[in-house]
Amino acid sequence: MLRQVTTSGSSSGAAAHRPNRRGSETRQKVLESALNALATGDPNAVSANHIAKQVGVTWGAVKYQFGDVDDFWAAVLGHMAERRGELELRPDPGASVEERVGQIVDLLWLGLDTPDVRAMDTLRNALPRERAELERSFPSTAAQLAAWQAGWIESCQAAFADLEVDPVRVREMAAMIPGAMQGLTAERHLSTYSNMDDAKRGLRNAIAAYLAGP
Repeated sequence: MLRQVTTSGSSSGAAAHRPNRRGSETRQKVLESALNALATGDPNAVSANHIAKQVGVTWGAVKYQFGDVDDFWAAVLGHMAERRGELELRPDPGASVEERVGQIVDLLWLGLDTPDVRAMDTLRNALPRERAELERSFPSTAAQLAAWQAGWIESCQAAFADLEVDPVRVREMAAMIPGAMQGLTAERHLSTYSNMDDAKRGLRNAIAAYLAGP
């Protein structure tokens, strides 16, 4: 389990300093190193001190740049969001519900098998499972994760905004489909007799039927 590091006199975001050019280079190097380490899936990677040693700096230098460990992991997630950019859920005008769901399935099929997503999974596995504990112990990190989820739901809602689709069902789909796709992504890396094209098509058709229903 990831443990919060408390520092005297620091609050979320308050301990970080605006870096100069050299500091900006160090900051970028630390963030990239953190993502690369987390993407390996190694539990030891979920240690800011471990990341600092990999980069060749002290934990004090990392703390100077980012603040406490909560601020550090929040910065890693923010850096990941910047690398990801805007979600490309922009269907062509006139695209059907099924076509739009298919675009989402394809987007997740590609996106969930990337180093950044593996890095996020490694970090999330080390964070507290209970939401209340997460928000109490890692408020900045929790806020970043909440922002990711809110942005995803907004993107899904926007993708169907010009169609007569129940927004509640779209929100339900947005909450469900990443987990379903993670299962399919894991399955494709195992010895399996399942046809992944059939699996994706079945998921797409089932969700489209639900969204298009009364």
